[in-house]
Amino acid sequence: MSDINLPLILLAALLASASPGPATLTIAGTSMTSGRRAGLAVATGVTTGSLTWSISAAFGLGAIMLANAWLFEIIRYAGAAYLGWLAIKSARAAWLGAALKVPPTATRDLKGHYAKGLALHLTNPKAILFFGALYSVGVPPGTPAIGLLSVILAVGALSFTIFHGYALIFSSARMMRTYVRAKRGFEAAFALFFGAAALRILTAKLT
Repeated sequence: MSDINLPLILLAALLASASPGPATLTIAGTSMTSGRRAGLAVATGVTTGSLTWSISAAFGLGAIMLANAWLFEIIRYAGAAYLGWLAIKSARAAWLGAALKVPPTATRDLKGHYAKGLALHLTNPKAILFFGALYSVGVPPGTPAIGLLSVILAVGALSFTIFHGYALIFSSARMMRTYVRAKRGFEAAFALFFGAAALRILTAKLT
């Protein structure tokens, strides 16, 4: 256990989870448009996806996927397609400029929101690369299962706190009022960000 560089692992996980990206943007957007419960559901889905890749990397699945490029490519194209769909959806909302049809306090199917967050993170190829690098740098070879479990739980708890914190912040009454006043601007920004992320994934070179 003393050989595990837990501070480095948690610092890297903090920077990766808290920095702006498709996951945080989706949590923020859902929280502002559909309310707190919906935002928390998306955050739970993202956290589940993060935990899935963390466990996979800890037990070597990430290395196996990177060694078999076709598996990685499937996830890469699926992730780009999903982000592209989100970009089109946001662009359409910005173009139409329709008023919100759902009251800020209402939510739609929470399972659907959870699935949205889960799909977003499971199809994110950067998550594979991030967790693969995280465990290869911070966890020495031959680490016992109890050591791997401690890292998985620590990173999972950090991800849970950050993602759910975003949902709580962006579902506040002030943030939701801000979204209502500048809905088209928000949706246009979401469209540009999701589109850029999809393009970056498609054009990335795996080395």
